[in-house]
Amino acid sequence: MDNEHEKHTSKPSDSLYEEAVRAGKRTYFFDVRATRSDDYYLTITESIKRFKDDGTHTYQKHKIFLYKEDFQKFKNALESSLQKLNQLNTNEE
Repeated sequence: MDNEHEKHTSKPSDSLYEEAVRAGKRTYFFDVRATRSDDYYLTITESIKRFKDDGTHTYQKHKIFLYKEDFQKFKNALESSLQKLNQLNTNEE
């Protein structure tokens, strides 16, 4: 089995750490997982509650897989993006 395929083979119960952030109709799930070779990665899932015409609902999900070689780059980009948002919000006041 190649390494790329192995990275994506995990069961929902394989989560080592879980945290959920509820935001209106959206929920963000942060899950720390391990591959079979004990490489750790993070999945970030956005789950959006959608209502059907008959009144029932479903969940639309979007998932990001973040691997250890990208942790620092992702963190840096997130921090600089949040700083820019804060700066823009401060300038509007």
